Amino acid sequence: MTDHASSPHAGPNFVAQMIAEQIRTGEHAGEVITRFPPEPNGYLHIGHAKSICLNFGLAERFGGRCRLRFDDTNPEKENQEYIDAIQADVRWLGFEWDGAVRFTSDYFDTLYDYALHLIENGDAYVDELSSEQARAYRGDWNTPGKNSPYRDRSVAENLAAFEKMRTGAFAEGQAALRAKIDMASGNMNLRDPIIYRIRHASHHQTGDAWCIYPSYDFAHGQSDAIEGVTHSICTLEFEDHRPLYDWFLDHLPVPARPVQTEFGRLNLNYTITSKRKLKRLVDERIVDGWDDPRMPTISGIRRRGYTPAAIRGFCQTIGVSRSDGVIDASVLEAAVRDDLNHAAARAMCVMDPLKLVLTNVDADTVEQLSAPGHPNRDDLPERHLPFTREIYIEREDFREQANKKYKRLVLGKKVRLRNAYVITANDIVTDDAGEIIEVHCTYDPDTLGDNPADGIKPKGVIHWVSASHGKQALVREYDRLFAAPHPGRGAGDFLDDLNPASLTVHRGCWIEPGLADVTPETRVQFERIGYFVTDRYDHAPGAPVFNRVVALRDTWGKIDADRA
Repeated sequence: MTDHASSPHAGPNFVAQMIAEQIRTGEHAGEVITRFPPEPNGYLHIGHAKSICLNFGLAERFGGRCRLRFDDTNPEKENQEYIDAIQADVRWLGFEWDGAVRFTSDYFDTLYDYALHLIENGDAYVDELSSEQARAYRGDWNTPGKNSPYRDRSVAENLAAFEKMRTGAFAEGQAALRAKIDMASGNMNLRDPIIYRIRHASHHQTGDAWCIYPSYDFAHGQSDAIEGVTHSICTLEFEDHRPLYDWFLDHLPVPARPVQTEFGRLNLNYTITSKRKLKRLVDERIVDGWDDPRMPTISGIRRRGYTPAAIRGFCQTIGVSRSDGVIDASVLEAAVRDDLNHAAARAMCVMDPLKLVLTNVDADTVEQLSAPGHPNRDDLPERHLPFTREIYIEREDFREQANKKYKRLVLGKKVRLRNAYVITANDIVTDDAGEIIEVHCTYDPDTLGDNPADGIKPKGVIHWVSASHGKQALVREYDRLFAAPHPGRGAGDFLDDLNPASLTVHRGCWIEPGLADVTPETRVQFERIGYFVTDRYDHAPGAPVFNRVVALRDTWGKIDADRA
């Protein structure tokens, strides 16, 4: 993989530039060690993909190592399903972590000793204020906090109280261990933050060994230090936490001194990345699980048919900056489209079939035509297209009458069948309701190839599939999950902005016979329609299921222009 900073098409990457300068000046010597530290309380989303590409990319660029660590300090919201999914997502994106998977829970004993160290040095105390009282004592942005009445306990009293916490003598919420910093600080994170809280919950790694768990802020930096991380790369919301990160490192006997640097997170319009909101979509069955192809989760966009190369290329394009911003979803879609334009084989699929009967073709005729697997790639095999008396075309590709702008099949006019012959529409057959059920046509046998006979000027080119040799498929046409650029902005619920057309299911579609037996996660371009992928789970040979990855063109551009 090409790193952000070294690609000729990469956006700016101030972190890579910073590290390069640190190495040049001697401020940093030795290996560059980074880490990707997700909390296993949900599936990763597109924003995490940027962090993955950055952390692993930096390690690769500077010849270092990147570690995968689960910051698992909240057992009530974590489970093995998320752990397994996150590992699969990182590997799917094309990265491999250094050594074994690590867990913050691996260091619970050490973190507990660090807490004792703070108590013994007078830098932490056990607070027995209720949660409501603690909030009142903390103050707000305009009002300084005030000291808890428990803040001046002796070291011996705090050690005894912390032992009671450790042995389960306190109920949840009855006590917490706090760092003794500054209740009047303008940085709310320094107003005696919680180090340990009580949770009578079994942990997915440690079982029932603990009933107290370290806070994320306490565990995060110390885990970095224990692992020898040199560069702790975090998103911008942790900037106000950095003084606390450094305070703990200053007050504890840690084996290394990692340095935290913040970058702007990835925000896409028409998209939500809040785990709480994503979980609500799953819990309320608005989507079909965390890996629904409309979800912005990495599992979802994989099932949608996005490629690792497209995601990595997108992250390179947008770069890494010091400020948050909103990227138009069309930029991501364009990256996917550009990748698939080169990578995806071509094929034909008729989504809304209308039967054509070629009256000058014998009923038992099967002519095997050929078509390129890709217009610009010789390594993809040719496709074989059975040409028969009865074929299907898209219903919208035929009209009885039309103006000159309509470039498809019109009664009495000519059109070319893609990779096949020129045909002329002569007559129609309707049912009792007046619906057209067949179009009778003739074909010109001298028009195969790019140069039709003199005087034959078809108005356009349409796709088709043999009615007798084609195969049926289920095709799911996915679109953006939300119809508003900023879901939930304002007083409304974000669910009010759902796109009612985010999924359209087409049954009884007709595909080229060679597509029926391809493997799951095979990507193709349905010519004239869009890019599609065989579903990761639902597709099976003989029972094909295709998901639309992305349209051939940006269909949302005009919508956004009309809004402006």
